[in-house]
Amino acid sequence: MKAYVFPGQGAQFVGMGKDLYDTYPLAKQLFEQANDILGFRITDIMFAGTDEELRQTKVTQPAVFLHSVVSAFILEDAFKPNMVAGHSLGEFSALVAAKALSLEDGLKLVSARAMAMQKACEKQPSTMAAIIGLPDATVEEICKATDGIVVPANYNCPGQVVISGTEAAIDAACKKMTEAGAKRALKLAVGGAFHSPLMEPARVELEAAIQKVTFMQPICPIYQNVDALPHTDKEEIKANLIAQLTASVRWSQSVEKMITDGANTFCELGPGQVLRGLIKKINTEVTLE
Repeated sequence: MKAYVFPGQGAQFVGMGKDLYDTYPLAKQLFEQANDILGFRITDIMFAGTDEELRQTKVTQPAVFLHSVVSAFILEDAFKPNMVAGHSLGEFSALVAAKALSLEDGLKLVSARAMAMQKACEKQPSTMAAIIGLPDATVEEICKATDGIVVPANYNCPGQVVISGTEAAIDAACKKMTEAGAKRALKLAVGGAFHSPLMEPARVELEAAIQKVTFMQPICPIYQNVDALPHTDKEEIKANLIAQLTASVRWSQSVEKMITDGANTFCELGPGQVLRGLIKKINTEVTLE
């Protein structure tokens, strides 16, 4: 069985999507449609902008989303997923690829999500850190025992958990993680504490946008970040998508569940190959395309 997976923020690079735009008439049409929806030429920044321009929140998330869904759409009839999943932002790409959302609605939601997250980041100094080489349970225990707001944000693969919280709490937790035997406790160059309670203002804003959008039955189950379980019910999908901003991304658990449910081939659609690397660390026996 084949699973298609879609990357999140951080997979972007200058030049992304130019080959698709130049090669496939459908890709060109979809990219131009996106420029019209957004009200600015995001393709100019994607294809020939600077790293700094591409790192702007209002650009990064729509850019990664667009590259991912266009990559799925140009496969046309060859796109026959048994299941889909996306890492954080990638969950929106997965939903559009699986026909649960239209491209226009997906893009508008991603743009609204990016803006809401940016605003939440500006309210309180916050950050994230990658913890390498500790069991998930140890990371969870240290987060609970640390004063202030700090939580596991991304369960990326065994031995790699990203934590999220206020600057002071992250610093304190990183010190404890190192003392507990972490190989690395590395603060990340991100704008804020994604997938933590500090994103609550953004979650409220995104919920209002999501409630205005029509969701459809997906063509296959989507394994969602918040519970790592397959979903096809529209209301469940919406509720999980709203909860996602303040909840942990359970990527390890999602991939493991997909494999348990029969996935033996994974295909990553979108810029970069970050998820391929993580999947290989989660299970060495699956086929990657």
